Parts: sequence; C-alpha cells; structure tokens
Amino acid sequence: MFGLPGGGSSLDLIEAAAEVGISFTLTKTENAAVMMAGAVAETTGIPGVALMTKGPGVANAANGVAYAKLDRAPVLVITDGFTDKQLTYITHQVFDQKALLQPVVKGVTRLESDTPAAEIEAIIALALQAPMGPVHIELTGEVARRLLAAPHIAAPVKSVDAIERVALQNIAEQIKFAKKPVLIIGLEARRCAAEVRQLAQYLKCPVLQTYKAKGVISDLDPQVVGIFTGGIQEADCLAQADLMVMVGLDPVEMILQPWPYNRPAVELSNALHDIHYIKPLARVSRDLKRHVHALNEQLSDYVSSWPLEQIEGLRHDVLARLAYPSVQFGVAPDRLVQLSTQAYAEQRFRPRMSVDAGAHMFSATAFFAVTQPGDVLISNGLATMAFALPAAIAAALDEPEQPVICFTGDGGLMMCLGELCTAIDSGARIVVVVFNDSALSLIDIKQQSKQLPSRGVRWGKHNFAQAMQALGGQGFEATNEVQYHEALTQALRHQGPSLIDVQIDPAGYSQQLKAMRG
Repeated sequence: MFGLPGGGSSLDLIEAAAEVGISFTLTKTENAAVMMAGAVAETTGIPGVALMTKGPGVANAANGVAYAKLDRAPVLVITDGFTDKQLTYITHQVFDQKALLQPVVKGVTRLESDTPAAEIEAIIALALQAPMGPVHIELTGEVARRLLAAPHIAAPVKSVDAIERVALQNIAEQIKFAKKPVLIIGLEARRCAAEVRQLAQYLKCPVLQTYKAKGVISDLDPQVVGIFTGGIQEADCLAQADLMVMVGLDPVEMILQPWPYNRPAVELSNALHDIHYIKPLARVSRDLKRHVHALNEQLSDYVSSWPLEQIEGLRHDVLARLAYPSVQFGVAPDRLVQLSTQAYAEQRFRPRMSVDAGAHMFSATAFFAVTQPGDVLISNGLATMAFALPAAIAAALDEPEQPVICFTGDGGLMMCLGELCTAIDSGARIVVVVFNDSALSLIDIKQQSKQLPSRGVRWGKHNFAQAMQALGGQGFEATNEVQYHEALTQALRHQGPSLIDVQIDPAGYSQQLKAMRG
C-alpha cells in the first residue's frame, strides 16, 4: 500500500495490513501515492491500494485518481471520512469527497452495511471489470474499527459464456481475405501477451504497439515497426496495408486529432467503448484472451504477402525520421536513450522504464527497447506530468532485483521532487534520468509554432544532481555522451536510487514532434 495517512481510519488500516504482511510505503504526496498504486496494478494486474486522509488529502489525490481512470489502472482509493454525527457540528475540512472523485472513479462504498466483506468483493470486482479503473472506499474511523470475522474471499468465477463464434468467424474471414494486414496492439493486450504473440507469428505482418502496449511483442522482434498513436509516424506502414487488426486497443490511447487512416479494420477488445474513432467491419468486445486464442486456431494456415525485408525497411524508416538532428551542446535525446539501452544490455538487466509526459517522451518511447508487457510505465490516457518518478519507485519495490530507469523532464521532476526522498527512504533501485533543458519544451514548441514570443514556458538552470546528493542519494551530472554512459554504468550497479542530470539541447524537438504526430 502507498499513501500519506491522517489520524482517522488510515492508521487502523496500516496496522491491520502490517499484521497480515502487507507493507506500507509513506509517500510525500497523495497524488504520487495513487500513481504508485496504479503502476503496480498496471505491471501485475493486481489492484493497487492508496490511502490518504480526508479533506486536503483527498483533494491532493484527485490528479492521481484521474490518471488511474484514464490509464485503466485498477486502484482502491481509501480515504478517511466523516460520520453522520460528526457532520452535524463539523465544517472544518468538510466537502463532498464522493462528489469530488465521482467523475474519475468507477464506484464508491463506505462499508457501512451488515456485509462489508461482500461490499469489498463487489468494489474490487468493479475495479477489475473492463475497462479497469479506480474505485473509492470512504472509510470512517468508526467503521474501520469494527470487529469482523475473517471473510471468505471467493475465487473469481470464470466466464462460461460461449465464444462469439459468428463475430469471430467474420474477423477470421476478413483476415484471410486480406493480403497485407497490420497488427495494432493496445493496452488491454498486456494480460494476454502469449496469445497475441502467437497471433503475430501466424499473421507474419508488421506490428504497431501503443505506448502502454510496448513489450506485448518484444521490441526486438523483427515484425515490430514502431509505435501506434493515430499520428503520422505509422502512416507509411498503414498506407501499404489492406486491413488493420486491432487487438486490445483502447481509444483513450490515441492523440488529440481526428482518425487519419482510411483503412478497414477488425477489432478484438475487452470492452465496447461508446466513443471510438472507427467502426470496424467485425468486432468482439469481451474476454479478449479467450477470443484471441480461438482466432489463432482459425489462422494457423494463413499466409500474408508481407516480405520480412519490407517490414524491416518500414522500421528503419520510422527510426530514421524520429532521429534527433545534430546538437550544438549537451546530449541528443535519442542518443541518451540508445546509450541507456546499451547500458542495460551490458549489465544484463531486463530493460524497464517509466517516462513522463513531455518532449523527451518521443525519444524514450521510440528508442528504448523492452521485451515484456508492463515494462513501460507511462501516463497516456491522462498524459500527466509528475508520473515517471512515482511509477519507477513502485515498479522497483515490486521487483527489486531489476533496476528501473526513469526518464523525466526537469519540469515533471520539479512537480514531485519530494518523492526523491521516498526513493531514498525505501531504497528503490531506480535511475532517474533528467532531460534538463530549462523549459516546458513541448509547450515551448507549440508557442514557437504560433510565432509567439517566449513567455511563461522557460526557467533558469537547476542542478538536480546536487539536489539528489543533498537529500542523501547518489547524483551525477552529464554534459556529453561519455559522461552519461559512465554515470549510468555506475548508477545501474548501485543498489539504491541514483539521479543523472543530463544537459539537453531542445532545438530538435520540433522536428521529432512533426515526424511523430504530423
């Protein structure tokens, strides 16, 4: 569990959890606590838990809860609350907490019924129902201290619904009719990677994955062309295709622009989304794992018309267009990320990363290769800053033998700087890499594109390596590739958290943005 307790129910909950072996990580903000819980949930598929006090604790958590909602992370958000009696005389810190979180949670309960165990089971099931997301438990101290018999948590009942054979047959027929399909993989596919990998092998076609789906098919697989966002970077690939096979794609993953591709599609997903960019020729909208498995049985003899050399050429062209232009000073973002991949290979660690919103995200997602689903943590649905550091801490605590690299901009880090203390206190094995360009670079690009004077998007140079050292961690500075590689090598060997403050020339970000999104 993660959180920042108050004096009410959270203290009882922390103690009760300790008695059954559930650890508690004290964060510095409630926002970060929900993000940490969400990162664990995204990686493992098991609901995360974040707790906080009432009033300001709940208000400060709202952005984190919005992340969990739009990034489909099942999180139990447990907050203190007021009893009905207290509300007859208290106004201090009082507002309608349920109403505040209602737009960004799937449901709420107060565990005040005669069967609180059943309430807990129901609220967890709701969090895990596709599309997954956060739920709110408002828990007063009075309720938290009720003595109950140990509940029997029933094992989840597996679905016995019949496979949607007609829809699945239509999907299979559309694929068999196509000569050059493209497999597009979204976040829901993280829970059925084995089946999706088998589908890719049968199709022998180009693979495009969303940010959150990276690793469902290993980035080292020659079929993987690159990222799918609804932007321009995948345009050449789709222009040569005659069918889009979408698996686990959630429309929340797309960028803020109209659908640019005039290609037919078939879709397999876990949920039917009311708002979607396209209407597929055939669709199955539940039980993704079972339906992909069943589809594979119908496609074992399928042969596409894609030569492997053509797929490799598409991949090469995407990376070439996303390459950063020559820099006047510091380290180019794409080279920084490529050197990071190299260092992980040299140290024989499985590559894992978290990445913040911002211009540095272009290089991080394009050039950092991962091999397993869940090994990229990114807020894509909400696209909030201040996510990468909390997410990296949570991932490192969940799997402490594998270091996590955290790619963050200086702006995003300043929003959650206190969580460096959480990393140090917990001993999380993370490497925080700061793309230090003294600006909100993505917004700076948009300001420049409008030919407006620079105003409100830049700040002075700050030394984050010295800040890390002052907090008791290991900090490095790098102004060139050699310094960065040396610092990263040391940081990956360190058993605790490290930070590398890297000087970045932001001049090439606008070219990358154009190549990725158009």
